[in-house]
Parts: sequence; C-alpha cells; structure tokens
Amino acid sequence: MRTSAFLLRSLAIVASAVLVSCTSSAVINSPADGAWDFKMTSPFGAISANVSMQAADSQLSGTFDMGGGRIWPIQNGSIADNQLSFSLSRDGSPMVYEMSGVVDGASVSGLAKAMGIEAPWEMTKKQ
Repeated sequence: MRTSAFLLRSLAIVASAVLVSCTSSAVINSPADGAWDFKMTSPFGAISANVSMQAADSQLSGTFDMGGGRIWPIQNGSIADNQLSFSLSRDGSPMVYEMSGVVDGASVSGLAKAMGIEAPWEMTKKQ
C-alpha cells in the first residue's frame, strides 16, 4: 500500500512538472518581435536603420538605431495579428513619420507618410 501511495504521489508530481513546462513553453511571441534591418527611400533621402521591436498584447514598442548615436523610439505603436502601425519623430524635428506595415514571416513591407508624401519601406529580420 505504501508503495502504491508513493507511486501515485510521484506520478502526480511528474505530471504537474510536465504541465508547468508545457504551459511556460506555450508563450507565443509576436511576429514583429526581434531585430530587423530597415530600408526606405523617400524624397527626404534614403534611410536605413537597425530596428528592435517588441509586442505586448496589442502594443508595439522598440527603437530605430539610425547610427551616429541617433535613436528614434517607436511611438504610438500597435499591432493586431500581422498588421502594425507606429510613429517616428525625426531627430526631434516637427517631421513625424506615420508608419504602417504587414509582417510576412521574416519580412515587413509598409508605407510611410510624412508632410503629405508617402514612401514605401521594408524590413528584413536579422538571423
């Protein structure tokens, strides 16, 4: 009897550990999470950046590292499924890029709007 009670407790502990392990590994990351290479050509010039993005619920945050110590934070970021949108202020100037895009695996393509002009942009996920 003692052996079967011990065996049942042992099985219960193992089952609990497996359940906790499965639950913690079931965390789903957003398709936007990670490091990205950004490129855009517009009438304002060519822009490239190293981008870091993180999604939590429907909010998107991160930064655009423009080089030379210039960091543009993602503002007003949102994500729903694979659709994202955010704003970028250009080095503290009144120019604000309104960005929207679609994540498709390891790439994102979108449209930037600023000062009445639109320009396409793209990102590729870093390995």
